[in-house]
Amino acid sequence: MGFDKALLSFRSQTLLARALEMVAAVAGKVFIVGPRERYALYGDVVEDVYAGCGPLSGIHAALYATETDLNLILSVDMPLMTTEFLGWLLEQARSASELILVPDALGGQQPLCAVYRRPLLAVAEQALKSGDYKIGHLFPLVPTRYIPEAEICEAGFSPEIFRNVNTAEEYEALVRDEGAALAKGRERTRR
Repeated sequence: MGFDKALLSFRSQTLLARALEMVAAVAGKVFIVGPRERYALYGDVVEDVYAGCGPLSGIHAALYATETDLNLILSVDMPLMTTEFLGWLLEQARSASELILVPDALGGQQPLCAVYRRPLLAVAEQALKSGDYKIGHLFPLVPTRYIPEAEICEAGFSPEIFRNVNTAEEYEALVRDEGAALAKGRERTRR
């Protein structure tokens, strides 16, 4: 994007503030994974142990810092995510034994809105040390539960909650769609 998307505004909050609020509503302790000097004002920060190795290094850092078995990982760039879905996802993880619980929706796996058990730390560290930075490469190595889109829809959630904002164009489209939805809602209210 050319700038820190965590600080983009959506529904009167930054994407970072939205993510922190949602996770805090369903989880005990919340950490921001990233550079301390950039995010310390917003909450407790955990820095990458293996800097520059992509999202897997962030998951590794979170697992390294945590003391809990179940760890919800949520990227800031899913502004349509809901607290209700995150709570449901954690409930699914509590009743599962797999090390990874990952939604498979909106055209692919969603490893940045998933639950990881702390014992995955050793596997993630080995992958990082060997130069394999793809989160998805861990899935076949450990017990992983994929939650299909049909199950997510059956539970009452739209796959759109996984809509990702990685480019300026995607952000502009999100804001435009949000504005159109609000206008449509106002029009229905007037009738």
